[in-house]
Amino acid sequence: MNVTNIKVFVPSKDYEVSKLFYSEIGFKPKFVTDNLTLFQNGACFLYLQRFYNQELADNFMLQICVSDLKEAFDLCSSSKHKTRITPIQPEEWGKVFYLWGPAGELLHITEFDS
Repeated sequence: MNVTNIKVFVPSKDYEVSKLFYSEIGFKPKFVTDNLTLFQNGACFLYLQRFYNQELADNFMLQICVSDLKEAFDLCSSSKHKTRITPIQPEEWGKVFYLWGPAGELLHITEFDS
């Protein structure tokens, strides 16, 4: 098997609010169906689905790697639809902050040391 791409399907509790959230943090939406929106940032993609399961959402995590964590933090801090955000914290491998989306999904926003 030669994998050329992987896209994740993100759950949403309130589909319209989640679409706003991902747009606020820098992803561009593209309509797919009434129940599915493709979001793009650079060469990275994710699907937002009109589907919610609390157990899934409470355990759903994405690592989003960025080149400028301070810029990402400032952008994500201004989101009106986030549910929680932590301060930037140093790690052995770089820096990270955690951002919770409207459905309870957890985003690890990460910048690795060069």
